[in-house]
This record gives sequence, C-alpha cells and structure tokens, in this order.
Amino acid sequence: MANHTPSPAAPRTPGIHLPGTFRALRHRNYRLFFFGQMVSLIGTWMQMIAQQWLVYRLTGSATMLGVVSLIGLLPSIPMSLWGGSLADRYPKRNILIVVQATMMIQAFILSALTGTGLVQVWHVLVLAAVLASANAIDMPVRQSFVVEMVEGREDLTNAIGLNSTIFNAARAIGPALAGVMVAATGEAGAFFLNGVSFIAVLAGLFLMRIPARPQRRTRASFGPHILEAARFVADRRPVLVLISLVAASAFLSMPYSTLLPVFAKTILKSSAEPMLAAVCTGSRALLDCRSPDALTYGLLMAAVGAGAVVGALTVASLPAQARRGPLLTAGNLLFPALLVSMALSRSFALTSALLLGVGFSFVFQQTLGNTLMQITTPDEMRGRVMSFYTMTTQIAMRLGGMQAGSMADLFGAATAVGVGAAVCLGYGMFVAWRYPQVRNLA
Repeated sequence: MANHTPSPAAPRTPGIHLPGTFRALRHRNYRLFFFGQMVSLIGTWMQMIAQQWLVYRLTGSATMLGVVSLIGLLPSIPMSLWGGSLADRYPKRNILIVVQATMMIQAFILSALTGTGLVQVWHVLVLAAVLASANAIDMPVRQSFVVEMVEGREDLTNAIGLNSTIFNAARAIGPALAGVMVAATGEAGAFFLNGVSFIAVLAGLFLMRIPARPQRRTRASFGPHILEAARFVADRRPVLVLISLVAASAFLSMPYSTLLPVFAKTILKSSAEPMLAAVCTGSRALLDCRSPDALTYGLLMAAVGAGAVVGALTVASLPAQARRGPLLTAGNLLFPALLVSMALSRSFALTSALLLGVGFSFVFQQTLGNTLMQITTPDEMRGRVMSFYTMTTQIAMRLGGMQAGSMADLFGAATAVGVGAAVCLGYGMFVAWRYPQVRNLA
C-alpha cells in the first residue's frame, strides 16, 4: 500500500495539555466540532423518538413506522454517493453548513406543523425524506472532514473514538429527554429543541479556521467520478475487505438489537421476574411499572449503551503508534462470539453482562474500521470511499433487520441471532486467515 502524504491541518491550540483519551481536543477546529456535535446529536435522537411516537399517534399503525424506516433507506444510495463526490470536489465545511442548516429548517417546520395541529402523515413522510437525504450527504462528508480538523493522522483514531463516545452518550440522553418533552409539551417541543440544537454545530463550523486547500479540479461528471472511486476500492484489497467486514457485521450481527424486545418479553421473562418483583411490586417498590417487560428491555439497552461508551473511550485512549489491524481483527471475532453466547443464555443477569461486551466490541470494531478506511485512502478520494463505507453500513443494517425478523418468525429470536452471529464469526475467521494484509494494517 502506497503511503499518502498527509495534508496540512489547522494547528493545535497552544498551551492545552489533555490526557491521552482526549488528545484530539487539542485541535481548536475539532474542539468546536466536538462540542457542537454533542449538542446536535442529542437533539437528533430526541427527534427520532418523537417522530416515531407522532407517526404512531396519527395512524395507530406499526406498518407506517416501517414505511418511515423505508423512506430513510431509499435516499441513502444516491445521496450518499453524491455526498462523497461533493466532498472530494468542494470545501467540506461549506457542504456541512448547507446540510446542517437544511436539517435545522426541517426540524422547525415539523415543530410548527405539529404545534399548530396541522400536521398530517404525509407531512411527516416528506420531511423524513428530506432529513434522510440530508443525513445521507452529511455522513461521508462529516467522516472525511475529521482528518482535516486534526493535525495529520496522528490523532485520527482518537478523534473517531471521541465521535463514537458522544454518539453513544447522545443515544442514551436523547430518548430520555424526548420522553420528558413529549409528555410535557407534546412532540412539537422535541422537534423545536432539535432545531435549536443545530445552532451549536453551525456556530462551531462558522468559527473554524480551516486552511485553504487546493481542491481537485475535475471535469468528470457524477457517474465517472463515482466509478473512479469504485475502481479504487476494487483494486485495493484491504479497503474492499474492510467494507465487506462492515457489511457482514451489519447484516448478520447487528440485527440482534432489533430482536432485543423479544428477548425481554419472552426468552428472559422468567429470569427477570425476581428483579422486576423487587423494583416494581411490594411496599418498597422503586417504580410503578405499568409495563415491566419494557423495563427489562430498557435495562438490556442500557447495558449495550454502557459498553459502547467504554469501548469508544478505550479506542480513544489507544496510543498513536498502536497497531490497529490486529485490534480490529480481535473486535471482528469478539463481537459475534459474544452474540452467540447471548443467544444461548436464558439468564437476565448473564445476558446483561454479555451485552456490555457486545456494546464494547461493536464500537471497538466499528471505530477501528472507520479509522483504517480513512488512513488507507488518499485525501482526494476519501469522501467518495467513505460514502461507499457509510452507504454499505446503512443498507446492510436495514436489510439485516428484515432478514433477522423473518428468521425469528420462523425459528425463534435466539436462533436468528445465534445463526447470524455464527456465520459472521466464521467470515471474520476466514478474513483473518485469508487476508493477513488486513490484520497487519498499522
């Protein structure tokens, strides 16, 4: 693999000394991005939960919830590829400003329609399509922009690990705040706060000092521009294998999260009863549990979230000289192996402990894979290659949820999770044996 000379980046802020876990925050531009993104992601998770609640309130149909999810998938292919092409042609900060402003306006429109009582299902579907399109452009641009906000590639792994930390923290905080807001003010309040939250990330983008970079001038239209990146991926075996590992994990292993409600309601029900009895019943009950199974599900999800935050911080703490290839290989094997164990478990306590490891190993695997994708890709190609990476992940996860649901209906949730994870584990072992160049990536 040829070495690519790093492009210059904004200088570090003098006089700031941070622990290794947070060393990417020494870079002023990344620091502005980090705190703005932290606020914005909480708002995004609030809107996701409130939007699902609104659709169900308006229609009473679980099918319509699936339609909203499908609308989130459809724009991901063309818009992700277009976003990657834009990122390699134009300044990434400018693209992000336009995209983030679009998402902010979308949130305010949905808030106004909901707050005035004028909202109809078709409004939600149209605005969901706008949001999905903007997000599909945003993801490859934002991911390829990280390397410009830190000094070369020395702190890239740390920055991506910190990004995963705030994403998973927002995933825990946002839904809880959404529940409070919807109960207190209705869905409109959650949508409005999401719109306000974009001000933080937009302010950070405007305040950044990004050195002028020579943009790659090309007369190639969109199609040839994308085909150039596709040929690069096909010709670089490590890059192609990294994308295939992400696809296999997203399609075969990640759907476990879709089936966790089934584990909570049926498979672990009897094992969780002593815990539920202590928490929900009796004179010393801590909660008035109207839906005890929902509490079980919430605790399982909390275990995943806690493990994910620890995993992200662990990756962020890795020294710059750490060899990421062997660590990625370990994560590729540990994640499905823990899921196979979870599928065999009938104990609530053991499953919760295993899910801590699942959350840890998933984020560990994904963050290192993201880092290696960016390190092995030249600057002028990074946006388009990352668009293939993010598009593959999104499509595989959604299709994986469908196959896991069908498998669960036919053979049971535990079998669906166990078989999918076992196949994913087998593929991870095959890659570790057949493609040592991936295992040996720095």
